[in-house]
Amino acid sequence: MEIMNKTSIEVNTLVKESLKKAVSYQEFRDQVAKHVKNGTSSGPYQSEALSHYTLLNNSRMKRLDKTIKIEDSIAEKFKNFKGNQTWLVLTESWCGDAAHSMPVMNKVAEMTENINLKVLHRDENVELMNQFLTNGSMSIPKLIVFDNNTQEVIDNWGPSPSTVIKMTQEFKAKHEVLTPEFKKEIQVWYNQNKGKCIANDMVMLIS
Repeated sequence: MEIMNKTSIEVNTLVKESLKKAVSYQEFRDQVAKHVKNGTSSGPYQSEALSHYTLLNNSRMKRLDKTIKIEDSIAEKFKNFKGNQTWLVLTESWCGDAAHSMPVMNKVAEMTENINLKVLHRDENVELMNQFLTNGSMSIPKLIVFDNNTQEVIDNWGPSPSTVIKMTQEFKAKHEVLTPEFKKEIQVWYNQNKGKCIANDMVMLIS
């Protein structure tokens, strides 16, 4: 995690203030559906491409919300979780990685009363996003884990599942840039993995 130009205390305060305007996962899903109806996307920049990605993501999340299966061993860990966390996700309607990961985040969070999943739009919360950069970039989704008991940020996740991050790093090391063919390969991986890697990553946030 790269926390820049802020002390930990200031970052914790910023997260607490940001949570006041965060919405639930269902409210976010409703917002995305409304963008699809209006032919728009979230964020200040509007384009045909972003509207198209929003349309695809809405369909993808709708499907995953219904079909994602969490393995019993992982479900048990969330059901037995004794902590008290808020998961704050920074994202946008057009983000493909978010469309794959957020339904999994929501599914495991629903298994316990001790995790509250909240969502904010990245481009409306740049100050917060800038405290959780990935290699200097505002990559999303970014999940911030806030401990409600200590009132502190204790972890973060994103913008991709651990396996995708490794695949991307290895491909870049060999080819320097990510090709369209590689991006298709990642999409195939997401479809075949069916959220299992993401669910395993989520367990690490409560371990």
